[in-house]
Amino acid sequence: MPEPQDPTLVPARGRFAPSPTGPLHLGSLTAALGSWLMARKAGGEWLVRVEDLGPPREKAGAAQRQLATLADFGLLPDAPVLFQSERGEFYASALASLAASGDAFECLCSRTDLAASGGMHRGCVARPHGRHPAWRLRVPAGPVEFRDRIRGVQRQDLREEVGDFVLKRADGLWAYQLAVVVDDALQGITEVVRGADLIDSTPRQIVLQRRLGFPQPAYAHLPLLLDAQGGKLSKSLRSAPLDGGDPLPALRLAWGALGQEPGVLAVTESAPRLLSRALGAFEPNRIPPRDYPLARE
Repeated sequence: MPEPQDPTLVPARGRFAPSPTGPLHLGSLTAALGSWLMARKAGGEWLVRVEDLGPPREKAGAAQRQLATLADFGLLPDAPVLFQSERGEFYASALASLAASGDAFECLCSRTDLAASGGMHRGCVARPHGRHPAWRLRVPAGPVEFRDRIRGVQRQDLREEVGDFVLKRADGLWAYQLAVVVDDALQGITEVVRGADLIDSTPRQIVLQRRLGFPQPAYAHLPLLLDAQGGKLSKSLRSAPLDGGDPLPALRLAWGALGQEPGVLAVTESAPRLLSRALGAFEPNRIPPRDYPLARE
């Protein structure tokens, strides 16, 4: 596996990493715009990575449609798009390193075996029922702490709240936690900017970074967009596909969800000009540490 890039020797670098499970919606756009603005405001690069590791959930052609939508909205990456489905050799190398150090282990425990512990693995049961082994990370005791740029100090005790988590599934598919850590390191990502629904994954990723000797990026978790019932937009009827032919209304909504001054973008007439004005006026400290109810729009 190549050496991870030293974040002190690369420019600021952010990324947007959608899963190809369907078209991009307004919540996706908010994450993409927020990560683009944060990277650009720091004078850095913005990358796109397709997290296509779950074939059962993916939709044929979704990745290419997502990339076309980003282009329609003026959000163009600074390097070729990376597809995780093509990077198994790097994940295998990382897993081999974790196995050699004793941090990763094979596990035959099934979901039924772990039901009594709420699905958390703190040790293999005496007579597991799995037919094919998964690989898990042996998690430490005690809290893992990090400072989120938007939401402040966060703590999680992986042993008590998560358990030994999966790195490679019993069906042979790579788990998100391992893949995202490897790719962030190899791409030299300096700040992970994403939706707040992924903030609970961050302590797991930090532990993996430490075990693999990877640098730890900074983190910023953006507000989630909520529907009128308070549910996550991506799970509601308002998660309609973005209209690439008319990008300005959605860009203005995403700008507002990021806590920015709405009047700045009122008179722009094209996506490139809107993004240029947005970048000039963007104030990261205005991003709210709470989710954004679209019902008020």
